[in-house]
Amino acid sequence: MSLSDSLESLRKIDINDLDVNNLGSWPVPIKFLTCVILLAAVLGLGYYFYLGDLQLQLDQQRAQEATLKQQFSTKAFQAANLEAYKVQMAEMEESFGALLRQLPSDTEVPGLLEDITRTGLGSGLEFSEIKLQPEVAQQFYIELPIKISVVGSYHDLATFVSGVASLPRIVTLHDFEVKPVTAEAGSSRLAMSILAKTYRYNDKGLSAGNKELKKK
Repeated sequence: MSLSDSLESLRKIDINDLDVNNLGSWPVPIKFLTCVILLAAVLGLGYYFYLGDLQLQLDQQRAQEATLKQQFSTKAFQAANLEAYKVQMAEMEESFGALLRQLPSDTEVPGLLEDITRTGLGSGLEFSEIKLQPEVAQQFYIELPIKISVVGSYHDLATFVSGVASLPRIVTLHDFEVKPVTAEAGSSRLAMSILAKTYRYNDKGLSAGNKELKKK
């Protein structure tokens, strides 16, 4: 039977005449068409329920592959430059240790107090208080706070602050508080409270820090 004859026979078939309970009696073209439809339905459902999940997993694996390739490239670069990094780390440790050791030691603190006092008196100030506060230990250094209270004119206070900041030792100034000495109008005398901090190196912290860096 040719294709044209099959198509012609399909046109002549009335679907209402087909017996669903007796599929064997259906014309051959209808059987063939039904098989094609069932096969297409089975393939479609199989792709949707099985191959679709596999495709999703494949896409996820491809994305993960790209990420792993990037990580591998980064780690390969780091491994290739590992020796250079080690040399650079050793140089940084040496420079850092040298800088820390430039900080004042315990024996130099009295001299620093003398320098601050001399700077204040040279600026025309009167000292109400200059007192060491408890030390504050950090990992690589120790803070030495110094509470300072002085009285003088605005110009003298500015000169004092500038002089302390330019001392050869490292000194930082914090917590400024300036107020008039009296409530009298036109009074030029001011009272300033300030916290100066100097630093000394923490040799124990430095040794521990070096060990930690070497572990990394």
